[in-house]
Amino acid sequence: MERLPFMLPTLDPGWVWLTGAGPGDPGLLTLQALTGIQQADLIVHDALVSDKTLALAGPNCDIVYAGKRGGKPSPKQPDISARLVAFARAGKRVVRLKGGDPFVFGRGGEEALALVAAGIPFRVVPGISAGIGGLAHAGIPLTHRETNSVVTFITGHGASGDVPDSVDWAALASGSPVLVIYMALKHLGTIRDRLTDGGRRVDEPVAIVSKVTLDEEAVLESTLGRCVEDLAASEIEPPAMVVIGDVVRLRAGLDWVGALGGRVLEADPLGTRTERDAG
Repeated sequence: MERLPFMLPTLDPGWVWLTGAGPGDPGLLTLQALTGIQQADLIVHDALVSDKTLALAGPNCDIVYAGKRGGKPSPKQPDISARLVAFARAGKRVVRLKGGDPFVFGRGGEEALALVAAGIPFRVVPGISAGIGGLAHAGIPLTHRETNSVVTFITGHGASGDVPDSVDWAALASGSPVLVIYMALKHLGTIRDRLTDGGRRVDEPVAIVSKVTLDEEAVLESTLGRCVEDLAASEIEPPAMVVIGDVVRLRAGLDWVGALGGRVLEADPLGTRTERDAG
C-alpha cells in the first residue's frame, strides 16, 4: 500500500464504513475495502464474507457475525443497525462488511439511514456485485451486442420471504432480455411459472451460479423449462444467482475457468459467423 501514487482514506475512531467485500474471492476487494479492513478495530460481517477476507483484518480486530440466512435464526435488521451505532459511539473504527456491494440487495441503505439518524459519520465503500462481477467470473457477460442492451436485477424473495408481489413478472417476461435474480433458489418454480405465463420461452437458456469466485464455484446450465428439475437433481447450494437469457449461451466460449481445467471453448457460441466470415 505504501507504494501507491495516491492516498487512501483513513478510518477514524467513531466512524462506520459500509463496505462491499465483492463476490467472495478476496483478490476482488477494492483497495479502499482492504485498507478499511486492515485499519478496523471491529468488523461486523454478513454470511457471504469469506474466511479468507476476514483473515486480512489486524490481529487485534474483533470480528462480529451478523449474517442472515434463509430459514435459519438471524439477527434482526434494527438490532444490527443499533449495534453499529453503539460500536461507533464507543469510539471504535467500524467496518460493516457485506458480500457484493452494500447497496445492491444488501440493506446498506437501511443501515446508512440509521447512522444518519444517530449522527454517526460514515463512508460507503462500493464493492463488486456478484450479479455483475461474479457472473463475469463464471463466463457470462451481462451484455453482448448480438443479444441484448438491457439487464434487469431482481430479488427472488421480498421482506416476507415470499416471491415479491411488487414485481411485475409479466412485464419482465416480455420486456427484459436478460434477468439476473438474486436469492431465487427457494422460489425458482414459482418464478419460472410466472415468467412462462408472461410469455417467456421455455427453451431460453438459464444458468444457476453458486458460490461464485470461490473454490467451490459451481454452474448449472439449463433452460427455463427444465431448470427446476435440473436444480433438484444437482448439488447446487446457496448462495446462488439465476441468470436467464441468451447471454448464457456465451459461456460455451467464455468459460475461462473451465478452460483452465481442460474445457475446449467455442469460438462462436452464438453461431453468428456467416459463410463468408468463415471463409
